Amino acid sequence: MTHVQWDWQTPVWGPWIEALSAHWRLLRYDSRGCGLSDRDTPALALDDLVHDLEAVVDAAGLERFALLGMSQGGAIAIAYAARHPQRVSQLVLCDGFARGALRRGAASIAPQMIDALCCLIEGGWGQENPAFRQLFTSQFFPRADAAQAEAFNDLQRLSCSPTHASRWLRAGGEIDATTELAQVRCPTLVMHGRGDARVPFDEGRFIAAGIAGARFELLDTDNHVPLAGEAAFDAAHTLLRGFLPGADAGIDPAFMALTPRERELLDLVARGLDNMQIAARLGRAEKTVRNNVSALFATLQVESRAQAIVRAREAGFGKASDESGLRSRD
Repeated sequence: MTHVQWDWQTPVWGPWIEALSAHWRLLRYDSRGCGLSDRDTPALALDDLVHDLEAVVDAAGLERFALLGMSQGGAIAIAYAARHPQRVSQLVLCDGFARGALRRGAASIAPQMIDALCCLIEGGWGQENPAFRQLFTSQFFPRADAAQAEAFNDLQRLSCSPTHASRWLRAGGEIDATTELAQVRCPTLVMHGRGDARVPFDEGRFIAAGIAGARFELLDTDNHVPLAGEAAFDAAHTLLRGFLPGADAGIDPAFMALTPRERELLDLVARGLDNMQIAARLGRAEKTVRNNVSALFATLQVESRAQAIVRAREAGFGKASDESGLRSRD
């Protein structure tokens, strides 16, 4: 349930994106059927999802990078790291799982529970009244404040259709990356909330035990992912900065101060898009984009577009220049 166009504007994912972008270049993508990705994609097996990540990595031109998997993204990240050890420098798993809810042995939930939840999703997910979606929000983020809960209720409806949300729930319950755990060779940090109601705390310990040398850290939260404003959010990002040392070395301080929205704009400029093309891509007026680009150049203290492109590319922006390779994500 992601939407790269809207996630950063919400009080749920926005603080995560901002905190990560302050220290590293952050690349994200919508899973198949969600957000800006193609909606009609019924195939949701683990191999399909890993193939999508492979396509994103190749399109972005990444050679070696740290990989963060959250929630169901954990299984995908585990499998990718196991299959591509030469590319993943560090693996971070936050409230992730290797085994879906139907694959956890004695801790598995009954298939009838999945059936019941899917009926609720298919019947009420798309309604303007958020009562049905609030059930899932209460499970994901029981400690959310009113603004965070409202944002996640809305994000569920925006991110995918009721039909696809139901598909995701069923497919997620069957995912099993257990056999991939022993093949992960990179340094791994596993963080998991003590009271997580969506993915049991014991699943985090199971993952950490299955990856040689993995470091396991408890997050004192009942939320599925720590939210801004709680101590666990700060603790998680302190752990990340300690686990990925030297991430800021050699990066121009001017780029470190950019907001996620400014980084998105700069990346498009670095790809060689003009203001009209950027406006069409972002769904904004050309005049608005022109003003935003001018403000961005002032922030970077560059005098021309050419100078901005050179500096941006030196900092790692604009690498995903193969538009044909990205079309399925747009």
